Amino acid sequence: MTTRLADIAAQAGVSEATVSRVLNGKPGVAATTRQSVLAALDVLGYERPVRLRQRSEGLVGLITPELENPIFPALAQVIGQALTRQGYTPVLATQTPGGSTEDELTEMLVDRGVAGIIYVSGLHADTTADMERYERLRAQDVPYVLVDGFSPKVQAPFISPDDRAAMTLAVTHLVSLGHTRIGLALGPKRFVPVQRKIEGFVRAMQDQLDLAPAVVEAELIQHSLYTLEGGQAAATALIERDCTAIVCASDMMALGAIRAARQRGLEVPRDVSVVGFDDSPLIAFTDPPLTTIRKPVPAMGQAAVRTLLEEIGGTPAPHSEFVFMPELVVRGSTASAPGDRNRA
Repeated sequence: MTTRLADIAAQAGVSEATVSRVLNGKPGVAATTRQSVLAALDVLGYERPVRLRQRSEGLVGLITPELENPIFPALAQVIGQALTRQGYTPVLATQTPGGSTEDELTEMLVDRGVAGIIYVSGLHADTTADMERYERLRAQDVPYVLVDGFSPKVQAPFISPDDRAAMTLAVTHLVSLGHTRIGLALGPKRFVPVQRKIEGFVRAMQDQLDLAPAVVEAELIQHSLYTLEGGQAAATALIERDCTAIVCASDMMALGAIRAARQRGLEVPRDVSVVGFDDSPLIAFTDPPLTTIRKPVPAMGQAAVRTLLEEIGGTPAPHSEFVFMPELVVRGSTASAPGDRNRA
């Protein structure tokens, strides 16, 4: 027991006496200190005493797309931890091709009496989808928050990264390296984040390289799927149009773009520079380490939880969009534009 107290005290940065007070539920310990001790218990793998276990305030549903793209589990982890800290139990519901639809998952969660639902990159991001489903959910008095996507037809809080600003960051970086033929690889045009990235990219290319929007849209933008294979296909098309740099709408697509360059005998970044989007876990350890636009996942996840809990608590958040600024992370996949290039 003494060894355990010492371990916990060292991990939490407090005295053994303080640890003892927390474990025995004694008063006189600051809330932040108490939280540090409980976190140390969790990190070291000790079970919390029964008296310190939070009673669940209820279930909160989290509906995400497939988990193959590492940005979705990263966001789910932030949201899940934030909910747990507030005493709620997160229920992760994942859409997979051929599996349950968003509507079916919503119905399942509502049937289980969830206190609220957080949607990540759901149908609210698809401009061709029927937004009535969300109004029906509101009529059932189920609070919800929508992440990554926006629709003026839905009266709800939205949490988004600034996709337009992200493209400005990427283009500015590549232009500073001397690139003038910069391509954009992204997903289907019907999605709001895709449309916003196109707007930001076209404007940045016009402002910084004086390229006409019509030329940019016709020659330098390639739609595909948000997968490694999709990125590979889009990058192949853009390289054939003499692009020396490619901005991708996800890190997975960027890995596909690197593969496309190598298949043509080109080196990244010597011959082709590649920029990703998300800064997914482990992406700093690819070959080469990926320059990317970091999505503010911790801030977005915490804001989604805070906003939902306000809705649950009866003080609805404004029915508007909370937009978070992304950040450029420069690593090894971007370099100065080649003076010339030998084609395979």
